[in-house]
Amino acid sequence: MTRRRLSFLTPLALLGLLVGLADLSHGSTGEDEDYYMQELLTREQYNQVQMLEKPVASIPDRHEHRGQNPAKKVPKGKEEGSRQTDQTTADAKSECPPMGLETLKIDDFQLHASSTKRYGLGAHRGRLNIQAGLYEDDLYDGAWCAGRDDPLQWFEVDARRLTKFTGVITQGRSSLWSSDWVTSYKVMVSNDSHTWVTLKNGSEDLIFSANREKEIPVRNVFPAPVVARYIRVNPRSWFNSGNICMRVEILGCPMPDPNNYYHRRNEVITSDDLDFRHHSYKEMRQLMKVVNDMCPNITRIYNIGKSQSGLKLYAIEISDNPGEHEVGEPEFRYTAGSHGNEVLGRELLLLLMQFMCLEYLSGNQRIRHLVEETRIHLLPSVNPDGYEKAFEAGSELSGWSLGRWSNDGIDIHHNFPDLNSILWEAEAKKWIPRKMFNHHVPIPEWYQSKNASVAVETRALIAWMEKMPFVLGSNLQGGELVVTFPYDKTRSQGVTREQTPTPDDHVFRWLAFSYASTHRLMTDANRRVCHTEDFAKEDGTINGASWHTAAGSMNDFSYLHTNCFELSMYVGCDKFPHESELPEEWENNRESLLVFMEQVHRGIKGVVRDLQGRGIANAVISVEGISHDVRTAADGDYWRLLNPGEYRVTARAEGYSLVSKKCEVGYEMGATRCDFKIGRTNLSRIKEIMEKFNKQPIRLPARPLQARRSRERRMGT
Repeated sequence: MTRRRLSFLTPLALLGLLVGLADLSHGSTGEDEDYYMQELLTREQYNQVQMLEKPVASIPDRHEHRGQNPAKKVPKGKEEGSRQTDQTTADAKSECPPMGLETLKIDDFQLHASSTKRYGLGAHRGRLNIQAGLYEDDLYDGAWCAGRDDPLQWFEVDARRLTKFTGVITQGRSSLWSSDWVTSYKVMVSNDSHTWVTLKNGSEDLIFSANREKEIPVRNVFPAPVVARYIRVNPRSWFNSGNICMRVEILGCPMPDPNNYYHRRNEVITSDDLDFRHHSYKEMRQLMKVVNDMCPNITRIYNIGKSQSGLKLYAIEISDNPGEHEVGEPEFRYTAGSHGNEVLGRELLLLLMQFMCLEYLSGNQRIRHLVEETRIHLLPSVNPDGYEKAFEAGSELSGWSLGRWSNDGIDIHHNFPDLNSILWEAEAKKWIPRKMFNHHVPIPEWYQSKNASVAVETRALIAWMEKMPFVLGSNLQGGELVVTFPYDKTRSQGVTREQTPTPDDHVFRWLAFSYASTHRLMTDANRRVCHTEDFAKEDGTINGASWHTAAGSMNDFSYLHTNCFELSMYVGCDKFPHESELPEEWENNRESLLVFMEQVHRGIKGVVRDLQGRGIANAVISVEGISHDVRTAADGDYWRLLNPGEYRVTARAEGYSLVSKKCEVGYEMGATRCDFKIGRTNLSRIKEIMEKFNKQPIRLPARPLQARRSRERRMGT
């Protein structure tokens, strides 16, 4: 199959934006008009890299640091501190990408240390942004910590081939209880791990300033690249109330070596020629417009609202009739970026929309079938305000949390109303189904008040979820490799971890496994744990509440308030991977993204009509044995996700008689058709007649009534 190449189309299409393209194809709205007049970012602006200044090698404050005093001086111009500053494009090009301590490309056997406090603080834990367990047990602590606090300690990385090293990034220890970080260090390199050469400033050892606290990463770029196989970081001073503890990333470029079997075995190459880079907000919109221009007949750009700072929340629809809901066609959604610093999901959705457009044009039958049978919505950036903060810092320097929250400090993903408690209380009081339904649980009034702590992005999401008849959806997260499914909140009060299944637990487990099992790494029993949990033992899936309880999640809200089954896909250990990692991450997730979309066609579907053939909106579809119902859309069509089997299904609506039938779901892909025709009840007809007469008794003429009473008296006698 010949793929059309985006690499040469993209610059032309972007340049075309400058000549005044004035409207979007298929259903564009007036509020998007300002979108086309945006000025393009130059390539030079995009390529600017946030780099840390080179350190001042000076004697540390004796009250602040311990260890050997780094008395070596660095000449002016090479001594610039340890915080971020803009550098030139030329500097950025000379800097190598991360070698992969954070992304696990560097395996545990490549990490060594002079000594270790205990196993859980071994060299294998000295990875940038690695997180400790809540209780910091012996296996999963948040850094490498030396067994002794003296200037003879070191942390070593074996690149397993000659590598051009250009810099080091460091953090302190991830811990709720301890404060440990290194404040300065030397760097040494070797080709044989026996003879070591220390980086010099003239004739003196070069000492780099490191961290001032434990979470913010600090990058130091070497004055000149060095080529070697091994590299060591040698702490020289550390926080006076703590110990020698570090999390590290090494910046390095492998030297060309076609005979290096290890490198070739682990190399992942993509054949998809897509735009593999991180996109600012403006670049994201421009890329969406490029795709819309290339595939105007199957795409539509729209926005669902605005962020706290006023940035529009843009979505792209992919369908053979964009802008229209087709009766019988299910609606699917992917969202990403509710945590602004979890960037991989955002870029995966931008890659997915490019891929689907190009493959549709090239005649890929699988993609054509998806587009023609499904209405797909992609919302790449739920929290653009948070993303811009992380994007400005850069992929290695945003840390674990910069940009996570909305501008007003709210975690959008967990900002939805807690409908679980409302439902469970109603079940305990036996109000279901007499006083309350087991589905479409209403939003409490307090949540809808203006004074409620609800992000504007959350309100926009809720309005979108209520408007569109979504059947299946997923939000892409980062920082782990696992798929989570509802419920996310534990049913037992005060319990932080507890298996809390929904009535559709078997369906959710299948949906989760469909993504995890087709991901390149999630179910690999030999893969390294990202942080503290070995999810591969559970086939890469877990019930959200059994991982950690969280009230008001998007997943639980979607299930309890709408028809949509929602899951969370944690698509990578690294929340914000370097641009060079995007092709491999795309290969890791591409098949999973497609397979999960295809699951929207599993189960039963149909239309509920009255005896005159008109669709009935808001009719309830119940499946025997599953205490969770769904409702029909405006045209009377419905979709009910189910695993293979035979089910007794009932359709009912207010004022209509209920109808039941058996519906069988097979193993082949494609929902089973299960339509219903229901008639009005006698009671509803009587009510209709009474309403016609303004709810007054129907009065008969006086004389016939008197005559009837006389007859009745005579018959009585």
